[in-house]
Amino acid sequence: MRIALYEPEIAGNVGAVLRLGACMGVAIDLIEPLGFVWDDRRVRRAAMDYIDHVAVTRHAGFEAFRATLGNGRLVLFTTKASQSPYDFAFQPGDVLLFGKESAGVPAEVADICDARLRIPMRTQVRSMNLASSAALVMGEALRQTGGLPG
Repeated sequence: MRIALYEPEIAGNVGAVLRLGACMGVAIDLIEPLGFVWDDRRVRRAAMDYIDHVAVTRHAGFEAFRATLGNGRLVLFTTKASQSPYDFAFQPGDVLLFGKESAGVPAEVADICDARLRIPMRTQVRSMNLASSAALVMGEALRQTGGLPG
């Protein structure tokens, strides 16, 4: 299982997701362009020394990333979906895709995803923080597939 971030814009969010990947034992894919310089100190500050314990792959664009999927399903998390991750059967090879903080993913990317899920939340708010969203659904996906670290 992997987490993929589509054109992430905030270095601190990426750092937090890298730390999540290190703690949970999942690889992280970063789909460029990034909204910050890769060596931004905010990435390392948020990831702390965990950055050395996570597999990170940067892709030159969505098509380059898509070529790495193999048989894995692409599962998009979006506020435009209706199905909950708690009513979805995750599989070990799933790639969990999160869009850029300001705009999500374009329609053409959403259209090719195998599933679109929405994290349940109160109607008075628009969305969760990227790193919080990734942690919430990765925990559920790993729980379902028996992949939680010991």
